[in-house]
Amino acid sequence: MPNRLADETSPYLLQHKDNPVDWYPWGEEAFAKARAEDKPILLSVGYSSCHWCHVMAHESFENEATAALMNDWFVNIKVDREERPDVDGVYMSAVQALTGQGGWPMTVFMDHDRRPFYAGTYFPPQDGHGRPGWPRLLEALHDSWVDERAKVLSSAEGITDHLRIAAVRPAQGGTLPEGATSQAVVHFRHAFDGEWGGFGSAPKFPSPGNLEFLLAHHARLANEGGDPSAIDMLQLTLVRMAQGGMYDQLGGGFARYSVDQRWLVPHFEKMLYDNAQLARVYLHAFQLSREPFFGRIVRETLAYMEREMLDAEGGFYSAQDADTEGIEGKYFVWTPAEVRAVLGEDAALFCAWFGVTDGGNFRDPHHPEFGTRSVLATWEDPNEVAKQFDVTVPQMFERLDRLRPRMLAEREKRVKPGLDDKVLTSWNGLALAAFAEAGRVLGEPRYVQIATRNATFTRAKLWRDGRLLHTYKAGVAKIDGMLEDYAYYGLGLVELYRVTGDIAHLEWARELLEVILEEFHDDGRGAFFETAHSAEQLLIREKSFFDAATPSGNGATAQLAFWLGRYYANPAWEAVVGEVVAQVSDHILQAPTGFGATWTAVELQRAPRQELVIVGQPADRAPLEAEAARVFAPWLVLAPTATGQGLPLFEGRQPSRDGARAYLCEDMTCRLPVSTAAELAAQIAAANGAG
Repeated sequence: MPNRLADETSPYLLQHKDNPVDWYPWGEEAFAKARAEDKPILLSVGYSSCHWCHVMAHESFENEATAALMNDWFVNIKVDREERPDVDGVYMSAVQALTGQGGWPMTVFMDHDRRPFYAGTYFPPQDGHGRPGWPRLLEALHDSWVDERAKVLSSAEGITDHLRIAAVRPAQGGTLPEGATSQAVVHFRHAFDGEWGGFGSAPKFPSPGNLEFLLAHHARLANEGGDPSAIDMLQLTLVRMAQGGMYDQLGGGFARYSVDQRWLVPHFEKMLYDNAQLARVYLHAFQLSREPFFGRIVRETLAYMEREMLDAEGGFYSAQDADTEGIEGKYFVWTPAEVRAVLGEDAALFCAWFGVTDGGNFRDPHHPEFGTRSVLATWEDPNEVAKQFDVTVPQMFERLDRLRPRMLAEREKRVKPGLDDKVLTSWNGLALAAFAEAGRVLGEPRYVQIATRNATFTRAKLWRDGRLLHTYKAGVAKIDGMLEDYAYYGLGLVELYRVTGDIAHLEWARELLEVILEEFHDDGRGAFFETAHSAEQLLIREKSFFDAATPSGNGATAQLAFWLGRYYANPAWEAVVGEVVAQVSDHILQAPTGFGATWTAVELQRAPRQELVIVGQPADRAPLEAEAARVFAPWLVLAPTATGQGLPLFEGRQPSRDGARAYLCEDMTCRLPVSTAAELAAQIAAANGAG
């Protein structure tokens, strides 16, 4: 008998609709039942591509006897953390406060007033992994609720008070010293893995926000020779990630993280947000270095997103599972025999280069019967492999380029991982920015078409009465937009304007910022809440400053306000960067790797003030825009226009019958207008330390 999740649109909630657990979605119906029946609330939060969420579901939520305990003693609520990041954020704070760590599945026990009194993550069916067995925990908490109610409620009150105090961050009022970003890079170096790249040890996450900061910092110091430390950390990390199994060597795109230090064995789920952000990091590295390897990773990652994640209506899906038919990584891994069956005599070269061996390097511990197989990675020395097969390195790569499509075609015959096909506005903003900027930098009209169509889709389906909605699936858009929706999508629209010259995209971004300022700003203490003033009021109202896998809401808002402040000549908007920094000035230098988005905003504000207006019809502007796209100058206010109307930057710069003109200005001083790419190249080089 389906439970109350059957009418939901979230793929994660629908995965649980046939559980014997009487799940409720988050909402008043569940809270009213808890009050009426005097039962505590059991909140379970996860997402569709979460491997350990699947494990706990199979072990406990699909077990009739265990489900009976949950139904008898608790009111059970299931939440998709991607659909309700606001709910997830509040109770993840509780988990971290109580356990010192967080993650998914997230498990929280609450009283009728939604105050947590016990929390954790995954619980096994029997005692193990240093955790109590799930049925035993249920019984203990039920007994406490019945026999020690006053103690339970006192604990809930104390935890809630702690969360409320932590959520009220008084502005420090401080500004960062002049050399703060260089100090941050020194901290990054201390956490850096000098052999394999990345920060910290296993498990290792890609941290695209931190990589963007290193890029911006190095570029800002170009006139002084750059920052070798920053660029060395960046380049080693990007090369190592793309060589390992973290990167899909056949189909492109990145897994969510590596379980080991070497980026070899991934947690196989693929997230839209990772791939959108990493595509831009590699794109910027390509701009900076002109290294074809980085350009190839960009194209392959975007090809993956287009092939696997793009909805027919123009939105991007959220994620692909790690599991196929219940087995982690099954879709992605190989044995030598499987390769030989596809490639015949060419299999030896393929296996040698991609590390496919009889011993393998990966086994799903939950399914040992599947055996050990190999995750594809390219750690071998190309000269040694080429020598082994008596070919030159270029000849070897030419052969491998012919073999990869054959292996991908074979893989396409396998059962694909599960797909979370909901469309999230925030993550679509990240994808919009990736396709728009890649279209501009790589000169690919198809990328621009995909980006433009995404904006059209989002405006039609997720923009209602001057407000964004957060999620869309099967024709249904719902849930009030959160700070990340407005900030990420606004940043994507800025990139779309920069490639199209269509001022309507920038105007919509301005509308989104104005909603942020009206609905999310904390007028008393400064900075921005995660949820709008008019949204559902949760237990606490949080502000996001610390980057997770995606930029913090406040860091992204600071970047958006910076750009629109520059485009619209509004100093008050630019000042948002300082307002956000003031909120974290006590932490940002102590733990800099948690604030990549904010550090990037600081770099943008401290960089040379440069504007480049290109006036003319699109065809006439093209050579000048292509030249501007060659240079990585992340602070550059690029303003293309056919009409010379709509922005303060366009004053006195009207279209000419003689073709396009480019106007480069620095620190309120403008150079002479130029009409050729060569002339513009010379001006940009002189302005940015390359000439």
